[in-house]
Amino acid sequence: MLSGMRVCVPSAAALFGSLCHGCRSRALSLSFRGFSWSPRKISRWNSQDSIDLPPAENPRILITGGLGQLGVGLAEILRKQYGTENVILSDIKKPPPEVCRSGPFVYADVLDYKNLRELVVNNRITWLVHYSALLSVVGEANVALARKINITGLHNVLDLALESCLRLFVPSTIGAFGPSSPRDPAPDLCVQRPRTIYGVSKVHGELMGEYLHHKYGLDFRCLRYPGVISANTQPGGGTTDYAVQIFHDALSTGHHECYLRADTRLPMMHVGDCHRATVEFMQAPECQLSLRTYNIDAMSFTPEEVATEIRKHLPHLKVTYNPDSVRQTIADSWPVRFDDSNARRDWGWKSTYGLEELVSDMLSSIRDKRTNAGLQVS
Repeated sequence: MLSGMRVCVPSAAALFGSLCHGCRSRALSLSFRGFSWSPRKISRWNSQDSIDLPPAENPRILITGGLGQLGVGLAEILRKQYGTENVILSDIKKPPPEVCRSGPFVYADVLDYKNLRELVVNNRITWLVHYSALLSVVGEANVALARKINITGLHNVLDLALESCLRLFVPSTIGAFGPSSPRDPAPDLCVQRPRTIYGVSKVHGELMGEYLHHKYGLDFRCLRYPGVISANTQPGGGTTDYAVQIFHDALSTGHHECYLRADTRLPMMHVGDCHRATVEFMQAPECQLSLRTYNIDAMSFTPEEVATEIRKHLPHLKVTYNPDSVRQTIADSWPVRFDDSNARRDWGWKSTYGLEELVSDMLSSIRDKRTNAGLQVS
């Protein structure tokens, strides 16, 4: 066990998320929204024959925004641990066939409270992972929609988690910091004041979750993700997307045009570390958590540094720089490094991928995908 980690013997509720403290009193203090029952269920995995409650050690998990960068990968890991039928992916988009074959998938619009409540009740959900959000660049292009999804959708999920005593995970981001925040490193607790609707909505979520935890006992958990780098999904409208696209370009055309300056340093993380951090944090007993929102760190690099590492494998890679004013301004307001000492102390967080390992894995994974798809590899 890591030095300094607090030890406790948690209740089954703290371990498995089936209950949170304050649930009984909450029924007296909260006015729940009106609801009319519908028999809708997931027909393939949630048949009428499956009416027994799941074992206490297996949470029932719903993931919103499941077709984004992180949902499918997280579901795969959770299904290996808790069983395929206990992890339900959801989104408003039609899933590809391989996602449908991998386990339960349902339509869920986070702006539709009644629909979400049906899913939670009918499928006996105990953990909710809320990945639905518009990211930084997309959000700045459509502030009204970002406000609806990132704030109104969040409030629906918070209300539902309170009512149903769910363990709720809502990711935050490097974008929750602003130009007045400490940058090297950024601690868990400091001035934030972001200047994007994405960042503002994430700070709002952090504070609302912490407030509802202290007032009503909501088991709210939040990690501030760095830029997440994955070979399995395409970039989704974030400021750190270049760090994914550069690998695709290196193996396809051999040329990448970067929308940030060559010296723009930002915190980054391999998707494998991101998923592992999320699972370990969700599994941590409540009494080990001194905070409700933690930074997690892995590495920090610039576009030029990652390009240099890629050239060790692909010497022909050419990178040109054409800074985009919107993305560069956003990046310049963010920290260059996270202080994640609290996560390391409280629940034993430790990253495994450095820059060298990340580059090697990304190139290998994308090369295999292009070869299997019959695409040329540069």
